[in-house]
Amino acid sequence: MTNRIALGVEYDGRLFCGWQTQPGGCAVQDALEAALAEVHGAPVATIVAGRTDAGVHALNQVVHFDAVNARPESAWLRGANALLPAGVAVVWARPVAAEFSARYSAQERAYRYVLLNHPVRPALLAGKVGWVHAPLDSVVMRDAAAHLLGEHDFSAFRAAECQAKSPVREMRQIAIVRHGDFLVLEFRANAFLHHQIRNMVGALVWVGLGRRAPGWVKAVRESRDRSQAAATFAADGLYLSEVRYDPKWDLPAPADRSGWAFEGAAGIMPTF
Repeated sequence: MTNRIALGVEYDGRLFCGWQTQPGGCAVQDALEAALAEVHGAPVATIVAGRTDAGVHALNQVVHFDAVNARPESAWLRGANALLPAGVAVVWARPVAAEFSARYSAQERAYRYVLLNHPVRPALLAGKVGWVHAPLDSVVMRDAAAHLLGEHDFSAFRAAECQAKSPVREMRQIAIVRHGDFLVLEFRANAFLHHQIRNMVGALVWVGLGRRAPGWVKAVRESRDRSQAAATFAADGLYLSEVRYDPKWDLPAPADRSGWAFEGAAGIMPTF
């Protein structure tokens, strides 16, 4: 008999080559499965809510796996963390029904892009925030973002190597808030395409810099042509912040650990 276990995981994307396992063992999945296998006493195969790219961070990633050997929740949490490398940690562990899937049971995913808008590049926050040295107009960026809301074909914001069967996604919310020298962009959707957020951030930055009018974003979206959009923005400031599930699965509420992620830099970044 197997037991299905769900985990909440956070990680620093700078230290890994992305989520998905790689031959060289450099991925978050490689590190997590190795630690879990040692606790389990047998190989473990994880399924993840959202595959993140190299350099992309996670505050509330969700995974599940099937365990043949029973272990207490504390073993999956403390045991795994004792074996994991710096930069990745299991935040919670919970047994779930066999029908639960970290990927297919997810109803919504949320990402946060933190952008430093200052003439001087970041040092303490290098790799943790994106950077634009010229002033950005957050008002026109919000106007442009409105053209991305709703269910659309997002081919113009999709990486060439994207493996999704359909380019159609439902963008449910985009918020752009300025905190002093920082812009925080929040995206919520049923799911995202490969590089979709980084490509949308690139387009919104162009509008914020005055290189394009807000309506240009709608024209790009409707073109379904990736070559019409802006360049893919850096992964540095991108965080998987939440994966939402039906309450029936009784998963722990996502922890807002964004303050932890940023306050280490001498308190120069606010808690969002």
